[in-house]
Amino acid sequence: MRLPFVVASVVLGSTIIAGGQAAVDGKLAGQLKRLFPNATSFSAKLPAPPHFKAYANDASGAQTVLGLAFWTTELEPLERGYDGPIKMLVGMDMKGVLTGIVVAEHREPYGYMSVDRQEFQAQFKGKNIRDAFKVGDDIDAISRATISNLSATRAVRNSARRVARQLLTPPGASTTPP
Repeated sequence: MRLPFVVASVVLGSTIIAGGQAAVDGKLAGQLKRLFPNATSFSAKLPAPPHFKAYANDASGAQTVLGLAFWTTELEPLERGYDGPIKMLVGMDMKGVLTGIVVAEHREPYGYMSVDRQEFQAQFKGKNIRDAFKVGDDIDAISRATISNLSATRAVRNSARRVARQLLTPPGASTTPP
């Protein structure tokens, strides 16, 4: 009975290995795939800052980087919601536009008024890191979850900007030396 699980794990694992690196686990691979549905593979976690790369094959079969994904709790560990940290996986393309967020863990007590609702997560897709990320302005507030809403928004904004500063080429900057 375990054979189908083993086969599925091997098949899934083979789709998420990039550059000879170890594969990410199945749950993480699913979360990454939600952020980058066109990706053909993902890197293992890379350091400084901790992140994953999403790859797609171009017309010649070569891998190109679609974007980066990172955990807010690894980049903004002191940011807390009402009842503790809110662990979110953030996807960002190579131009600094968010591909989405996945709320993976939280201990917020509100259920239907929580940051894990799809409506809250969906509003980050397509946001540029240069946007304000201001709750009540360009981010819709969640009634009766103000602390969590503000904290989650700050964590996404600050971690995305940190990754962009360290790993993305600024607009208008040359990627080749003069």
